[in-house]
Amino acid sequence: MATSKIETDHKLNVRMFITGLALVALYAIIVSVMISLGVSLVLVIIIAGGLLFSQYYFSDKIAMFSMHAHEVTPQQEPKLHEIVDRLCLLANMKKPRVGVSEMDMPNAFATGRSPNHAVICATRGLMNRLSDEELEAVLAHELSHVAHRDVAVMTIASGVGMLAGLVSRVALFGAMFGGGGRGGRGGQNIVLLEMATMLISILIYIVAYLLTMALSRYRELAADRSGAILIGKPSVLASALVHITGDMGKIPRNDLRKSEGMNAFFFAPALAGGTAANLFSTHPSLEVRLNQLSKLEKELNG
Repeated sequence: MATSKIETDHKLNVRMFITGLALVALYAIIVSVMISLGVSLVLVIIIAGGLLFSQYYFSDKIAMFSMHAHEVTPQQEPKLHEIVDRLCLLANMKKPRVGVSEMDMPNAFATGRSPNHAVICATRGLMNRLSDEELEAVLAHELSHVAHRDVAVMTIASGVGMLAGLVSRVALFGAMFGGGGRGGRGGQNIVLLEMATMLISILIYIVAYLLTMALSRYRELAADRSGAILIGKPSVLASALVHITGDMGKIPRNDLRKSEGMNAFFFAPALAGGTAANLFSTHPSLEVRLNQLSKLEKELNG
């Protein structure tokens, strides 16, 4: 198949490359820390490699399970498939699998390790609330994520944080329950090592989290731009954004909290923080996204 017509975002590629290098370095540090705790090299490889393998190869199934979503056929959801077919024709891309989550929260996400193993999923709440034109704009945004191949990087990045969290818990329990039976200076040194390990692991978790959030915010802007250019209607994507953000406030907060863990993969965050929390947010503010789309609308219309 010829190259996708969805524009390549070189700044996004640079950010993904830099983030990837940083994640490799963090993985190396975590592995070194685990070995310093006395964990055998074989077990370290099994733990780290197993987590990375499962996150990478089963990311689509994990995301679908988390969202109570299922794949649908053209017979089951003809309108949804028609929209995806049209977008793939415009983008000159292989059609990803199509899924539906029965949740009432209006949202969508793309997942999968590559364009050949991707799935685009819309919630029932999104399909019930948006016009066909707005739904197409949201799905164009998600198809852009598939074309940009940024989903895999986000998936691997989340694995670093999970591994760092695991190491910090091991060190914490070792310091709490292992210190009592260790007498003398040697025992004290071991406890100090475990406490230092815990602090290093927490620091790695924070760094990995901040790197992931920074990449997440930029990739959303990149997908907004590419998706809007694909359909040639930035104003429609802006309308969908406003519509979804407004309707999100009508969903019970308890329901939103249950899906908050998937925020980085959503079209719009289930729960958005205030201005002070921008550093830790998965998405740019609504104002930033709308401003970009407004400028793009003017560019496309001369």
